[in-house]
Amino acid sequence: MCGIVGIVSSEPVNQLVYDSLLLLQHRGQDSTGIATAERDTFHVIKAKGQVREAFRTRDMRSLLGTMGLGHVRYATRGNAGSEQEAQPFYVNAPYGIILVHNGNLTNTRELTQELFHIDRRHLNTDSDTELLLNILAHELQAQVSGLDLDPEQVFNAVSRVHERVEGSYATIAMIAGHGLLAFRDPFGIRPLTLGKRVLESGRDEWVVASESLVMESLGYEVVRDVAPGEAVFITMGGELVTKQCAPDARLVPCAFEFVYLARPDSVLSGISVYEARLRLGNRLADTVAQWAPSGDIDVVMPIPDSSRPAAMQVAQKLGIEYREGFYKNRYVGRTFIMPGQAVRKKSVRQKLNAMSTEFKGKNVLIVDDSIVRGTTSKEIVDMARQAGANKVTFASAAPPVRFPHVYGINMPSRDELVAHNRKIPEIAAYMGADHLIYQEVADMQAAIIEGSTVKELEMSCFTGDYVTGTVSPEYLSWVERTQNS
Repeated sequence: MCGIVGIVSSEPVNQLVYDSLLLLQHRGQDSTGIATAERDTFHVIKAKGQVREAFRTRDMRSLLGTMGLGHVRYATRGNAGSEQEAQPFYVNAPYGIILVHNGNLTNTRELTQELFHIDRRHLNTDSDTELLLNILAHELQAQVSGLDLDPEQVFNAVSRVHERVEGSYATIAMIAGHGLLAFRDPFGIRPLTLGKRVLESGRDEWVVASESLVMESLGYEVVRDVAPGEAVFITMGGELVTKQCAPDARLVPCAFEFVYLARPDSVLSGISVYEARLRLGNRLADTVAQWAPSGDIDVVMPIPDSSRPAAMQVAQKLGIEYREGFYKNRYVGRTFIMPGQAVRKKSVRQKLNAMSTEFKGKNVLIVDDSIVRGTTSKEIVDMARQAGANKVTFASAAPPVRFPHVYGINMPSRDELVAHNRKIPEIAAYMGADHLIYQEVADMQAAIIEGSTVKELEMSCFTGDYVTGTVSPEYLSWVERTQNS
């Protein structure tokens, strides 16, 4: 999971890209980068850490130009601590291309061999973004015969990328002197939204970003999502051209975006993230009523912030008092996307404090958006006990995460997933909870897609069914051996 943005404007774009990345910071905190295009010259700044600490005034002054893109990284491939792997990535031919990417490619081994033995291209990192960039560059080089570049040639290159690449990829690239390209994998697993604003002169200005909140916060109108398999090309003069580049595209967005990853004020695939989380709470309440001991819950408490909508609905539907028992330190990042188990565990206590006045002598129902590794949940249950809770029932607004996620979320190993090969009572015992209740898979899907045109969701980490159809047990074993979380 990463956050990406691309903007074509008539004025300097550096501040707009910076502001967009601040809005997308929840999608990645490992590193960040901005690139701008001043006619046919690129300017690039990349650094480790969060947006506010990465860019200085002198950096912003050097980012000249009216077209730009940016990236916030949450490492799911390669080395989280490597500044060399921070995006964007650049190649100088054809024309000069600079690219950012959100997602994970699942046939990197085959593509790496093809790039070396057939395309004769060198990769300098383990990043699949560099790999994707070189494939795009190779296919674009094959399409052009002179100095001129027209959108049809770009679209033909993207079609070839779809034929060669497997996995998830929401991608934005700048082609020097020509324009900005955005495209999405044929299943639309990772989100990408298009927005625009019209100047008094009548010129259109465009933005493409991971989430719609970027448009709404910066004064753009949300136009629509980039469709699965579609390519969008925006010239430096603001002309938009689009084309469907994958023959069998279908929309299968990632369920985890709605459960946890996206900000609640975003709309993805026509679905309000906040309203989806409310509906998840409604469905969860029915399951809690079925499995929790009658009269054994005094208060419902969320783990702030992403589980708050679900917890509110659980409390309302069950007629149980809703209380805020955990205080969140907002200057600590999201523990789920922090690299390494030791860092996550330490950060839980830094991030949350349990207020004893809300817990003492009470039977508490704690609601979280999901349970992945169980590290955070175990610490939270222990904090509730130490704060004086009589009994602790723990409920997850998502089903058990039993399988690796290979499409852009850092869950590479089955062994680190607390629900893998464990029954629910065994998970409860590990966490130290008196009772543990999970959302049903069917209820999660129904809650998210209700009232929308979306027909199916990418739910592989819950079901083990991988939508691309090419994720084999051998591949999962290889990921576990070679990729750390």
